[in-house]
Amino acid sequence: MSGIIGKKIGMTSLYNADGSAVACTLIEAGPCVVTQVKTVETDGYQAVQLGFGEKKEKNTSKPLAGHFKKAGTTPKRKLVEFKTFEQSLNLGDTIDSTLFAEGEFIDAIGTAKGRGFQGVVKRHGFGGVGGQTHGQHNRQRHPGSIGACSFPSRVFKGLRMAGRMGNNRVKIQNLQVLKVYPEQNLIVISGSVPGAKNSFVILEK
Repeated sequence: MSGIIGKKIGMTSLYNADGSAVACTLIEAGPCVVTQVKTVETDGYQAVQLGFGEKKEKNTSKPLAGHFKKAGTTPKRKLVEFKTFEQSLNLGDTIDSTLFAEGEFIDAIGTAKGRGFQGVVKRHGFGGVGGQTHGQHNRQRHPGSIGACSFPSRVFKGLRMAGRMGNNRVKIQNLQVLKVYPEQNLIVISGSVPGAKNSFVILEK
């Protein structure tokens, strides 16, 4: 499907016609350069590779430098493949925020913030065990029982427990494009998008 690489700028809010505030995310969508066009004959599958974000030449390996030179562009920080595109693209073409129109719905893919090792209350939304009555004094945020004793004599796989949280790929679907600013290559989409500020985001139609 058609898509573009962007950078998360931050969150803000817009007002609807009825006066209600809508939380939204500001994203710098492109411009992206077509760095490779893959075909079934040469690569075994069909895809378009896009590059986004400037990268210093001294930090670019020689194979990648030749790859970008073939496309007639400067080294890019982020490369992403898209399987299908609505329009036919050639090597070196540029795609910007005009790919999206106001009112349409898109999907956003990003890497969630890494939270490190977290307990069950923050990681899974547990309510904690009991209150501070009946003689207990140190079990407020603990998970409680994790299984029976004699049968089945083990802890089931997938049981929600404490552990590392975040830093994983997250896809949010059906976010509406509220505004498009082609001059600055900015788009405003409803809701939140995974990732920290200035992190890369993939937007798909």
